[in-house]
Amino acid sequence: MSTLFELPDLGEGLADAEIISWHVTVGDNVVADQPLVSVETDKAVVEVPAPYSGQVVKLYGAAGDTLAVGAPLVEFEEGRHSDASAVVGDIQKTEETMRSGKLPMHTDRSKIKATPAVRALAGKLGVDLDIIQPTGPKGVFTKADVERAANILAEAGPLEKFGGVRRAMAIRMAQSHAEVVPATIHDEVDIEAWDDDTNVTIRLAQAIGHACRLEPALNAWFDSNEMGRRFNEKVNLGIAVNTEDGLFVPVLCDVAKRDAADLREGLKRLKADVRARSIPATELRGQTITLSNFGMIAGRHVAMVVVPPQVAIIGAGRIEPRVVAFEGQPAIRKMLPLSLTFDHRAVTGSEAAKFMAAMINNLSMH
Repeated sequence: MSTLFELPDLGEGLADAEIISWHVTVGDNVVADQPLVSVETDKAVVEVPAPYSGQVVKLYGAAGDTLAVGAPLVEFEEGRHSDASAVVGDIQKTEETMRSGKLPMHTDRSKIKATPAVRALAGKLGVDLDIIQPTGPKGVFTKADVERAANILAEAGPLEKFGGVRRAMAIRMAQSHAEVVPATIHDEVDIEAWDDDTNVTIRLAQAIGHACRLEPALNAWFDSNEMGRRFNEKVNLGIAVNTEDGLFVPVLCDVAKRDAADLREGLKRLKADVRARSIPATELRGQTITLSNFGMIAGRHVAMVVVPPQVAIIGAGRIEPRVVAFEGQPAIRKMLPLSLTFDHRAVTGSEAAKFMAAMINNLSMH
């Protein structure tokens, strides 16, 4: 009987992790808490420590492989002391878990309507029936459907398989789309009076903190199982940061109680850590509401994606001078577009509108 250490759950419903690099090799003697491997998971690179001391007999997976949570990670020599983090069991069974450790498809394959001949053709041509639309009567896949999809795939470029950050984002977005009932309201605010050196992100963070105090329904977590919500005392603001590797959302904590200088320094450090890929996993979790300042790139208004258990995300569009009514006369003013997407299961339209009004009033100040 061998002693296995399985990949632990590294955070909030995580299904799997991608191996970045091993820090040990077969035959090494390790001590408890010694780093075993670096994995990328939930938008962070984290080190998995040894649960106890022992000799490494086998490593499961290589750099670039994706392992499911609960799949074997390291096999240790028999007779070594273990703790609750170790799992003693059948190696063959857990190896099968590792090989099949993929997230389940959202499509129920038993409901795919296709004859055995069409299924065989799809397998031969490498066409996944989950990702194409049937054109036959009552949703039946036809030979022509498969051949058409195969021709499109042949003309397309090679598959760019997602891993790490992009894979985590794709999974999270699909989960959010399946659960949340989104609604979006748009508005804009006149910021002509702002100083030229105003940090837009910090100013938005302060306005969000102010609005959360006045309308706490947007700074809540929704429990879909219990059909209820919990109001958060602190405003922990997730701030979307775009990188070449994908989207990260570090958390700027307790924004309602921090001054502009403190927020600016905190945001600077978070962004530096994200770009260096050294940000702790704990600083990528726990946000109670999120801000996306997408206008720094392009766009005015957008319907965004709310990630449960949060109930709201604020978007800031491109700032630009526009002709608007000012003191009863047409005038060119600098305008900041705002979008607020909320989970309509937990937030009413009135609550969302009051939150937006509170933000606008705060941002209108000098």
